Formats: sequence, C-alpha cells, structure tokens
Amino acid sequence: MKAALAAAALGLALAAPAHAGRPCEDKPATTRQVEQGLGLAQATLQALDASGAEVVLLARAGQDLSKYGLRWSHLGFAYRQDGVWRVLHKLNHCGTDESALYRQGLGEFFLDNPFRYEAAFVALKPELQQALLPVLADNTRVARFDERRYSMVAYAFGTKYQQSNQWALETLAGAAAPGVVSRRAAQDWLQSQGYVPTDLHLSTLTRLGGRITRANIAFDDHPSARRFSSHIDTVTVDSMFAWLQRSGLSTPPQTVQP
Repeated sequence: MKAALAAAALGLALAAPAHAGRPCEDKPATTRQVEQGLGLAQATLQALDASGAEVVLLARAGQDLSKYGLRWSHLGFAYRQDGVWRVLHKLNHCGTDESALYRQGLGEFFLDNPFRYEAAFVALKPELQQALLPVLADNTRVARFDERRYSMVAYAFGTKYQQSNQWALETLAGAAAPGVVSRRAAQDWLQSQGYVPTDLHLSTLTRLGGRITRANIAFDDHPSARRFSSHIDTVTVDSMFAWLQRSGLSTPPQTVQP
C-alpha cells in the first residue's frame, strides 16, 4: 500500500503544477510534507475501502477558511475503478483565470501542501454512485459541465465563471437528473432541490482588493443587489455536504486523519 502511494507521489513531480485557487509554489515539498500527505492518503484509502462505497465526494482543507465559518476548501470525486481509487477534480492554473480537470491518485491529491492534514468524505447514495461511475471514467462526459474561465468566488447560479466545487456539484446534478444537459439546467435543478450556497460577507474593500490583485477572483457575475450589499453566494464544500445530507443523497461526512 505504501509503495503504491509513494509511486503516486513520484508521478506528481512529473506533472504540471496546478492548485485550487492558490499561486503555484516553486519550492518542492519538504520530506515532512510528503510524509504527512502520504500518511493522510493512506488513512483515506483505508477509510474508503471500509466504507464499501464506489463513489464519494472527498474534501481537503487546502486553505484556512475558518473566518468564514468553513471547514473545508476543496473537493473532488473519489471513485474506485479496477480496485484502485482515483480522484477527479477541477484545479485552477496557478492563480490565473483558467482551470482544467485532473485525474489523480490519492497520494497526489494530498500533496498540495494543505493548511490542515485532515480529510472528509460523504458516500453518495448507491443509485447516484452507479450513475456517476461511467461519467467519471469518460473524459468527454466529465467535461460536459466544465467551464474553463475560473473565479474562486464564482456565483453559484451563474455561468460566466466556474470554481472547483461548483463543477463537481453541477456534474453531480447531471448524473442525478439525466435530463439535465447544461450548466444552467443543472443550476435550475439544484435550486429546485433546495441547494443553498454559502453566503460570504465580503466588504467592498475586500472585493476590490481581491479583484485587483488576483486574476482568479471576479465578482461581476454576481447579482448587483447582492454584491453591493456585501453578499457573495458561492459553492462551498460545507454547503454541499449540508445539502446532500438534507436531501438524502449521501451519508453524513466521515472525517479522516493520518
């Protein structure tokens, strides 16, 4: 098991760097960081195997979002294929305004220098897992709801930009409701099913500073009335986990520590 995770870590060194809403770091990971990342990956692997699930939503704490009352910053689909767990998720290109989808091993997923070495996952209901499995294995189908233009705080019900968690949520909606074939239709379905995004309270000064200094932050897709009153509605891991439980689409979150 450790050998497999170590191989995944080696593969990361050969891949182009991309981080979920953070600038790329030129310095390589320290030995301690690699050990911690692989330790968390190993613990997650054991927990996923024990869950009996085939598809889960797997979250990590890449950034400290506690001032917004949030525990997790980023998630992706973890799915088992031919006995191996893979993670499919959307990543921002090193702080630019572009993004892409990545398929990684568990080792790679946790070697992104997270703020906290802790993970959480929810197992989706069996019929949703079965609907998602063929989608996650197909590069064309997983890209159906992908928008390359990236904003870390993309409006939850807008289509101009998209952030990482938003892509996962819209892809899940497409699997849950087969008639949903566009981002707008996915968002309409999510609203009809009671999904409520996180309301970030960001002052005018904070919004202005973020927009000027960060290429991966934009606010012009948010409704003016909400934006000018400092309300930014965006998709977060915490809001997704809460909605999935409330709607009966998943188990409660299970926390994993190395």
